[in-house]
Amino acid sequence: MRSINNLLKILSTDSASVMLDYRMRGSASDINTGASPKEFGRFDYVKITIFGMAMTALWSSLHSIILPLRIADFIPVGKQATYLTLLTVPGLLLAIAVQPIAGAFSDRSGLRWGRRRPFILIGAIATLSFLPGIGLAGRLSILFAIYYLLQISTNTALGPYLAFIPDLVPEGKRGLASGVKGLLEIAGGGVAIWLIGNLMGNYSIGDGGWWLWLSLGILGAIFLGTMIATVVTVKEKPGAGVAKLPSLSTIYRTFRVDVKARLYKSFKIDVKANPDFIRFLLSRLFFIIPLTAFQAFGLYFFRDYLSVVNPSAVMGRFSLVSSLCMVGMVYPAGFLSDRFGRKPVGLISGLIAALGIGLLFFFRSYDFILIAAILMGIGFGGLMASNWALATDVVPKDEAGKYIGLTNLASAGGSALARLQGPMIDYFNARRFGLGYTAMLTTSFTSLIVSSALLWRIKKR
Repeated sequence: MRSINNLLKILSTDSASVMLDYRMRGSASDINTGASPKEFGRFDYVKITIFGMAMTALWSSLHSIILPLRIADFIPVGKQATYLTLLTVPGLLLAIAVQPIAGAFSDRSGLRWGRRRPFILIGAIATLSFLPGIGLAGRLSILFAIYYLLQISTNTALGPYLAFIPDLVPEGKRGLASGVKGLLEIAGGGVAIWLIGNLMGNYSIGDGGWWLWLSLGILGAIFLGTMIATVVTVKEKPGAGVAKLPSLSTIYRTFRVDVKARLYKSFKIDVKANPDFIRFLLSRLFFIIPLTAFQAFGLYFFRDYLSVVNPSAVMGRFSLVSSLCMVGMVYPAGFLSDRFGRKPVGLISGLIAALGIGLLFFFRSYDFILIAAILMGIGFGGLMASNWALATDVVPKDEAGKYIGLTNLASAGGSALARLQGPMIDYFNARRFGLGYTAMLTTSFTSLIVSSALLWRIKKR
């Protein structure tokens, strides 16, 4: 069950979902600060994971609801998906860069009140300072700048925060801690999108602007509260009393010399000896594409293609229903994959998700939108559980850490490919009404079929 719990870590989208594990070199004794099993209680699971819930709630709401509406304040219909891509794809790359650097600095920190919490505090304060800029931005260029500053500040906190589980949780309890973390993040993201979607359904630039401020205020309050709870309640072992942070020149030399050699070794895969892993990697990439596409462009899809009255509220309900179904499916799918095999469960789950997408081709009523959300939530939840469990089966046992780490390439790559569909959507919409969203649905449907086919070709039982 630990592998099934660990899969939940990747369900939060974008910034919170890019979890790279690069660390500056240090002694094992410096890094391993885990408590004994008797010292780690039930409430401790919440202490070390609640900040991730707020992080997911913030970014899910921004990416799914707030930023698409703010882009619409500056860009006419027909170009909005393109500009949303131009905004978010560089942000994903920025998150990939900032997280490991912040983690490296925290690894070498010797502050008396902990290695991780000072960075969480600094990153959170900066995030709360930049967040009002989303509402204040009067020009598109300012919105872009604020967004990238938020990526830097949140990932400054996120990189060190992700080290709490290996730092503080006994080895035998880390699977459960990862499961609690994933469940809180899914629930936090789903509820936040539902709430912000309903509030922003009343938004219009000018008279309805205070709904935007209310939404940003709620997200900021949640972020502030969880940050204070984390900084106050999480107990880290004190350092040596002197902050031994690497200099910028050290970071540069490390990334220029050491990382080059390490990356070559880390990314080198024996394709002939491990063909099943390549199929698994591609299968994962293809089902991440539709999962991210609906989060990125769902609001525009409901507004322009399905012509719903309140697209923000519908997007919120769609996300809440699919998230709850995804959470509810993780455990039964994991159980069934242990009993009947990973491939049958993955194949059936992929077809269920594809059926949900297929409904959106032909039906435009609100009831069918919710049915699609249910089917997609069940399907993607089953895919996540069986796919990650399969990963533990196909990786070489003597290099499991490296191969499991490489699965993040598929997750990040699928997310990037999904967001790059923005220009395609606008291009085809300009040729014929709704053709771009038809192309998005076709891409998502085809991706799930390809993912299922690749999954079925994996030979290892």
